Amino acid sequence: QLVLVESGGGLVQPGGSLRLSCAASGFTLDYYAIGWFRQAPGKEREGVSCISSNGGSRNYADSVKGRFTISRDYAKNTAYLQMNSLKPEDTAVYYCAARAGRFRQCVLNADDYGYWGQGTQVTVSS
Repeated sequence: QLVLVESGGGLVQPGGSLRLSCAASGFTLDYYAIGWFRQAPGKEREGVSCISSNGGSRNYADSVKGRFTISRDYAKNTAYLQMNSLKPEDTAVYYCAARAGRFRQCVLNADDYGYWGQGTQVTVSS
């Protein structure tokens, strides 16, 4: 069974940082692109960042460029999203997802990702 589990969410003050983790079990992430998505109450799901299977391609939503960094650790079979300078508008449930295939570029289209985690809540508030 292919499972993705997010962790690292929580409550943080504006300007603070969090690091989200996405751990895979039941399969190796080596041949999968990883995407991070988020959904705030009453809003549509939004693509935040993605990284290709070999790590050579990384993309970010304009709203998080310069503040968020995506990475992956093949040995730990885990992907990460480092979030700095957090803003109240970053408040959402964050999901990681995996897309099978060695594509040169990663994309932030949720429909391309076949495996999803259960989500972790991030709340940015004073």
